[in-house]
Amino acid sequence: MEKSKVYFTSEITPDSLVKMYEVLGVDLPGKVAVKLHSGEQGNQNYLRPEFVKALVEKVKGTVVECNTAYPGARNTTEKHRKLMDEHEWTKYFDVDIMDAEGPDMELDIPNGLQIKENYVGKDLANYDSMVVLSHFKGHAMGGYGGALKQLSIGCASSYGKAYIHGAGDASADMFATDQLSFVTAMGDAASSVHKYFNGNIVYLNAMVNISIDCDCDGNASAPCMENIGILASTDPVAIDQACLDLIYNSNDPGKDKLIARIEDRKGIHIIETAAELGVGSREYELINVD
Repeated sequence: MEKSKVYFTSEITPDSLVKMYEVLGVDLPGKVAVKLHSGEQGNQNYLRPEFVKALVEKVKGTVVECNTAYPGARNTTEKHRKLMDEHEWTKYFDVDIMDAEGPDMELDIPNGLQIKENYVGKDLANYDSMVVLSHFKGHAMGGYGGALKQLSIGCASSYGKAYIHGAGDASADMFATDQLSFVTAMGDAASSVHKYFNGNIVYLNAMVNISIDCDCDGNASAPCMENIGILASTDPVAIDQACLDLIYNSNDPGKDKLIARIEDRKGIHIIETAAELGVGSREYELINVD
């Protein structure tokens, strides 16, 4: 089986982000969604609009997000839109909160290991292709946040997020679910969105501001590692695996905090689940881009 290609550059600029998209050689058809994290109120680590502007313009994309399932500045459409204004996403881009109105779009996962359906913002149906632009960092519940998290929790509606967190029970206490069941459900959900776009989807991970906490945390820890670079692939399993390998193989002493978070929360099982479901391969070739 041929290894997946993952491209890497240590150059972290708006232009290099565009270059990493271009090196994939993929011509995304039709209306393009750019899935990214809008950043919780108070968070200092999320990718800024100015950094992604050239890429979004390159693909003529619409920035897409979904509401959260926990208290904060993004758990209702009204509050989320206000924060989108405050964080200047609407200053530069067309923005679509995909679950602003129901009913949710349901994606079947017949071979799911924990859940058999995934509930995403219904506006997902309006897009022919997607760029998944992830800020790679830790996560208090998932262990780490990368491409697979953007596909799963990121594209899920508010209800869908609760459903994944509850490992198939949206009424469950999302902070008390069995951890292995939760991260398995994340892998299941990620598979459904990746397969929905049927090849018309690409992934970019920016390894910058690498905190142990997610951009969903309004009081996130400061970065614990130096910036590493930008990765690009058509395989979300391979790109996340490559990022983890860069963390583990780093000489940065700050990696210990992040690795402890990833391992405590069983983060690698998200990758294992997605790989088992045929989303991608953990075997990859890392190709440096000058």
